[in-house]
Amino acid sequence: MKKIVFIGMALLATVKSFAQIPDPGFTIDDRTAIVITDPQNDFLSPDGVTWGVVGKNVTENGTVENLESLFKIAAEKNIKVFVSPHYYYPHDHGWKMEGALEKLMHSIHMFDRKDALSLEGFEGSGADWLDRYKKYIDGENVIVTSPHKVYGPESNDLSLQLRKYGIDKVILGGMSANLCTESHMRELVEDGFDVAVVKDATAAAQVPGLDGYAAAVTNFRMISSHVYTTEEVLAELRKK
Repeated sequence: MKKIVFIGMALLATVKSFAQIPDPGFTIDDRTAIVITDPQNDFLSPDGVTWGVVGKNVTENGTVENLESLFKIAAEKNIKVFVSPHYYYPHDHGWKMEGALEKLMHSIHMFDRKDALSLEGFEGSGADWLDRYKKYIDGENVIVTSPHKVYGPESNDLSLQLRKYGIDKVILGGMSANLCTESHMRELVEDGFDVAVVKDATAAAQVPGLDGYAAAVTNFRMISSHVYTTEEVLAELRKK
C-alpha cells in the first residue's frame, strides 16, 4: 500500500512539473529588431472603423502610448524597426472567398487604399499611420514592408527583409493581438526567428462571448520565447 501511495505521489509530482510552462527567455543583442503590425488609424484612432470593439482594450493597455515608446527608444538606440502594414486595394475586394473577419474588414472598408501605386486619399485615412508615429516611421532606422493581406506575413516580404538585414530575433507588438500580431508571431517562429511579444503594446476586439486579447495572451505565453510588458522591454533596451 505504501508503495502504491509513493508511486502515486511521484506521478503527481511529475504531472505538476510538466504542467508548468517554461519561460525560455529572450536575450536582446545586435541581431534583434522590433516588428510592429498595423500601427494604423483604423485600429488605434477613436475615428477608426474598429474603435467600437478595440477601443476599450487599447485604452486599458495603453497600447498607443506603449507603441510610441517602442518607436522612440528604437530611434534613440538606432534599433531597426520593421513595420508590417495592412492595405486593401480595389482588386482585393473581388476575392471569391473570405473568412469571417476578412469579410467584416472588407465590408467596413478597413485599410482601404485607392491604388497600390498612388497615395491619393491616403493622408489621414484609416489606412494611414497614427499621426504620433509618423515622425518615427519616417526615420532611417524604420523599414516598411509590403502589405500583408489577411493576418500573417506569409503574403509580404517581412521575413525576407529581416533576413537581409541579418536579424534573427524579433520583439513584436502592434495590432491586433489575436489576429495579425499573433499570426506574425506564429509564422516568424515557424520561419526560425526567436520571438518575444510585448503584451501591452497590442490589444484586440472584445465583444460579448469573445475576448480576442485573452486568447492572444494565452498563445503568446505558449508559443513565444518570452512575454514582456513595455516597461520591462524598455529597461532591457536601455542597456544597449
